[in-house]
Amino acid sequence: SLFQNQSILSALGTTMLIAVLASLIATIIGTLAAIALYHSRPFTRKVFTSATYLPMVNSDIVTGVSLMLLFSFLGVQLGFSTLLMSHVTFCIPYVILSVLPKLYHLNRHTFEAALDLGATYATAYRKIVLPEILPGIVTGMLISVTLSIDDFMISFFNTGQGVQNLSILIYTMTKRGIKPEINALSALMFLVVLILLFITNLRQVKSKNPID
Repeated sequence: SLFQNQSILSALGTTMLIAVLASLIATIIGTLAAIALYHSRPFTRKVFTSATYLPMVNSDIVTGVSLMLLFSFLGVQLGFSTLLMSHVTFCIPYVILSVLPKLYHLNRHTFEAALDLGATYATAYRKIVLPEILPGIVTGMLISVTLSIDDFMISFFNTGQGVQNLSILIYTMTKRGIKPEINALSALMFLVVLILLFITNLRQVKSKNPID
């Protein structure tokens, strides 16, 4: 009966669409931001890296209400777009903090040698830097997907009428009593998040212990 419930299927589709889009956008922005921080001056890097932690140390309710007030101030109607932007906002810091350590361990001499041999800046980055930081990019993306699927509080304050993800739907359904569909849906979400976390941790272990 779980997969025959149209409201659940609709919420599942919205959840997965938001998770995929938010993780992709956050990965692109976060990777570019990490590269910019890596090439910035030490003081500038320290200031902006510290600012990156703010969405992570803030409670979800503070972040959610702050984003809702920002959207209201800008005159943006709450809906799918605001839900997506709010998810991108809290996912970006995790991408940055996943990519930056890979950049710090990068061998700059290899990159500079490629430039000396005639490679363009873009080619050197694509051929040398990108393969080295790819594990961090993938890790940041998987973390973003996991956080997006799992989020409730920020989504609750930044969604509009007719737009529900799974966490909001489950919250709404619990007001009318716990049904077997809720238990099955909660177990399914837990399993998906657990698998994503396992893959993320496995990739981190492999990147720290490369096979010769």
